[in-house]
Amino acid sequence: MPRPRPASLALLTLLALLALLAGGALAAWAGRSATSSTRSTPAGAPRAAAGLDGAGGGEAVDLEVVTRIRDEGFHRSQALATAAYLSDRIGSRLTGTPELKEANEWTRRQLAGWGLANAHLEAWRFGHGWSFSRAVVAMSPMAAAPAASATKAIPAAPETSAPRWTQLQALPKAWTPGTPGEVRGEAVRVTIDAAGDMDRYRGKLGGKVVLLDKARDVSAGAAGAAAPESRRFTPEKLAELAAFSVSSGPSAADRQARRERFRLRGQVRRFLVEERALASMEASPLPWGLIRVMGGGPYKEGDDPAVTGLVMAAEPYNRLVRLLDAGQRVELAVDVQARTWDDDPMAYNTIAEIPGSDPRGEVVMAGAHLDSWHAGTGATDNAAGCAVAMEAVRILSALHLKPRRTVRVALWTGEEEGLLGSAAYVSRHFASRPEPPGGGADGLPSWMAEPQGPLTLEPEHAKLSAYFNVDNGSGRVRGITAQENAAVQPIFTAWLAPLADLGASTVSQRSVGATDHVSFDRVGLPGFQFIQDELDYRSHTHHTDADVYDHLDADDLVQASVVLASFLYDAASRPAMLPRKPLPASATAPATAKAPARRAPTARPAPAGPAAAPKVVPPGAPPAGSAGQPHPPHGAVRR
Repeated sequence: MPRPRPASLALLTLLALLALLAGGALAAWAGRSATSSTRSTPAGAPRAAAGLDGAGGGEAVDLEVVTRIRDEGFHRSQALATAAYLSDRIGSRLTGTPELKEANEWTRRQLAGWGLANAHLEAWRFGHGWSFSRAVVAMSPMAAAPAASATKAIPAAPETSAPRWTQLQALPKAWTPGTPGEVRGEAVRVTIDAAGDMDRYRGKLGGKVVLLDKARDVSAGAAGAAAPESRRFTPEKLAELAAFSVSSGPSAADRQARRERFRLRGQVRRFLVEERALASMEASPLPWGLIRVMGGGPYKEGDDPAVTGLVMAAEPYNRLVRLLDAGQRVELAVDVQARTWDDDPMAYNTIAEIPGSDPRGEVVMAGAHLDSWHAGTGATDNAAGCAVAMEAVRILSALHLKPRRTVRVALWTGEEEGLLGSAAYVSRHFASRPEPPGGGADGLPSWMAEPQGPLTLEPEHAKLSAYFNVDNGSGRVRGITAQENAAVQPIFTAWLAPLADLGASTVSQRSVGATDHVSFDRVGLPGFQFIQDELDYRSHTHHTDADVYDHLDADDLVQASVVLASFLYDAASRPAMLPRKPLPASATAPATAKAPARRAPTARPAPAGPAAAPKVVPPGAPPAGSAGQPHPPHGAVRR
């Protein structure tokens, strides 16, 4: 480079000084702009969070609105009170039951009372409900049979001694029938790993209580064993989640093996009915007396029937197995009182919204599933998620914000049976595939079957900006999964920046499945699930009898509500809708001339003379007095 002459050097120095002065003035102006009040800022011109232009790709975030959301959410939260009402006052909410329909009505009234518009129940066809009121299982030793193995036999009780009955912890599987009072039968254990294995037991199971599992390993190091303490994500674990893994989901072979296991369970169910078994017994996969139980019988008309089915705590189940392996005959007494609810085959999603100001009718949605399993009271799965979703829209409504897009909240039903309520809503409003012949893919539930047939888009498909789902227990939000949508990563990074002090900062490109955002994602709509601290969700409460109010974390519910409310406002107020991934190859645009007639949403009529909305208890305190067709664990990584 040639050496500059004196005149050139003086000119360069003068230009540098002018640039510094201009930069200082610009910085001072930017500082005044960032701290100006909302009243002095023109409508539609959000204030950008400082330092977001690089990480956030220039995404504007209205920090004053975020501040107002934080103030309302932190100091006047109703999240815990809402979760308490759903879990303590109403209790378990299995799809098709009066309890779930009570929850539908209560949530609709609450949302309307908080000022949301168009609060209604939208119907979809489900089948019949089921509930139980009693489940007692007891064992007594019988006269010993000859030892069948090298294991030393346990001496039989003396013939003159009275029967010794020991009660065992067990709960019935949903949609399996009750018993006609107490029934008794000898316990037998079977090993059925393939359809051909059933042949060796034909003619031998009539009147027997059939143990279907081997003993569970409940040692501390066993796979699936409950962790001794609740867990939060460490910085190292969050960094691991943020790193994309090409092979993070199950392979095609894994998915096919899962389908085969599901089909085998159906074959075993039919086999036990044909053999006139008295009942079936399975082992809970968790230790410490926790019972994880789901469904095991039919809820749709025409499905195959089942025998009385129960899941027993692992420790007493293991005792039964040891006794049988040692040659000790055991009699089991089973008394289950259960019933079905056939008066209304419809299930209902609760829907309400905050209308947007833009006449184009674009929408942002948030949701959680309102239904639960029956062992506990559905507190962490998923009264917590419903409370967060409801609280988020309550915050926005209380602040009288006027977002560009409509903000809609949906509380789904039928999620535990395979995302049925959200799938029905998406099919009606956004996109659908033709019903497969026979009503299903080889009897597989919707979440397990591969999508088939052309995807037909409805006009509303073009107007949904995003759907945000909450369904990972009571833990605080630590970030969000982008479902392999690279275009939203800088946007979410910008939205999370003013929430980083709350512990929410991670954006992962990974795809996760097994909850209601999948219904949107599989039809090409932006659907997202938040990353939440696990606490004791997977290890203790998920689908177990320990899923109760006591395992809710009040502070985490408040934090999650603030994060969701901020995301909803950001998504509803940005100039453009969120970017999308490519549509599935089979998608077809909405027809214009020959569009098929679409069913109008069916609203559940309000009962005559509805009671006033129950008063929600103050936050911070609980109210006074206070394995059939399971889908994969929430948040399971998929491909």
